Amino acid sequence: MERLAFVAPEGLDDLRHKLITYGSGDFWLPVGGIKKEDLDIPPVITILLAGLTSSGKSSLVNMMYSVLGRSGLIPFAQTSGGSSHRSRTVFLEEHIVVRSARSGFCVFDTRGLDCNQMNAGLEDVSTWMSLGVRQNQPCCRPGDEMLGTATAVRGSSFNTSSRYMNRRVNCAMVVANLAEIHKAFRSGDLKPVEAIRALFQYPCIQKCNESPILILTHGDMLSTEDRINSRLKICEYMGISETSGAYDIACLTEQGILPDEADAVTAFALTEAVYRSLMVSDRCHLPKKRFKDWIWLLVSWIMGCIASFFRFLANLFSKFDHKYKPPKHP
Repeated sequence: MERLAFVAPEGLDDLRHKLITYGSGDFWLPVGGIKKEDLDIPPVITILLAGLTSSGKSSLVNMMYSVLGRSGLIPFAQTSGGSSHRSRTVFLEEHIVVRSARSGFCVFDTRGLDCNQMNAGLEDVSTWMSLGVRQNQPCCRPGDEMLGTATAVRGSSFNTSSRYMNRRVNCAMVVANLAEIHKAFRSGDLKPVEAIRALFQYPCIQKCNESPILILTHGDMLSTEDRINSRLKICEYMGISETSGAYDIACLTEQGILPDEADAVTAFALTEAVYRSLMVSDRCHLPKKRFKDWIWLLVSWIMGCIASFFRFLANLFSKFDHKYKPPKHP
């Protein structure tokens, strides 16, 4: 935070201008002797927000609109509120936070993960990272029938999500509630912290061998000392640098109100986090597949099928051999 306080007054407008005028692939640097036109660059870079329930993902989206889109205090994403532990984001939501049709990136708000159902939540994250995400894509979990969520999803027009473009996820941000982290460390019940680490260290969420960016929200609910100590503890627990691996951002409240400390430092922290996400995304673009690559892929698939078939035959005849093998006489 001290580093951000030093550069924020002069660097905020410049960094914000780079994001407003950003086009997909603008931060790419020539490496490996491959030209930019030979890379598989999507028309829009997609940043995925992932975290536990009530971690502040939707509040972070509203803060992005306020800082990057200059939209004031209009809440575009519905938040769950501090008193509820149920996620309101049942459908995936695509947000163009700079509020421009020419924007080169978008942010996806996702359903929060439950500490008691981390396996199901991590499976969802794996699906999003590998298969992509769509606007209005439903996300149902075990137990939704009891809460009535699954019925509401089926009764809605969620089938229209197939009409929206599928977005390949280029970078992920892990959002965590710093106030809940402080509570967990103080009580000794580290289950929420362990769940955050399981998500943060999940292999499929990493890009270019880099850990996702950690966003800490709701730190304004703590005293200055507790806030600093909790930030240091969670960064040490995750194995990342406190100065460059995590961003402490006080987001909009559920009423769409800015906290008292929503100054240039908070705005710069948010802007730099998005900027770093785009830099990581543009560094991870892969070369386009050529016709020869598709041929090799097809040949490899055929050879794999043949190998599996012969392995099946070998196992089958091995069982018959043991079954009909005559007994040995003394």
